[in-house]
Amino acid sequence: MKKSATPDWEPLEETVPFDLFKAEVQAWAQRLEVTPHEIHLRPMKRKWASCSSRGRLTFDTELLRQPAEFRREVIVHELLHLKVPNHGPLFKALLRAYLASDS
Repeated sequence: MKKSATPDWEPLEETVPFDLFKAEVQAWAQRLEVTPHEIHLRPMKRKWASCSSRGRLTFDTELLRQPAEFRREVIVHELLHLKVPNHGPLFKALLRAYLASDS
């Protein structure tokens, strides 16, 4: 997910611990019925996250300072790529449905 999707709010003062973030990712993976093989954090300049064809999810370290709602959008977006590799109509419909069902 490109950083052009930067939220309109200020980053949080505190960083969410990685183990809690990883638990968020795993909870959503279970809900979406997908299995990420690896979950990593690293500084990223142009993206909030990426998903490899082998199931490796990499998230920008700055995502841990973003509000829960935005983190959820990025997490669901990347996990859905394990089901649908592109951003076509099916991907967009599933993304909307999962995000709407959680609000």
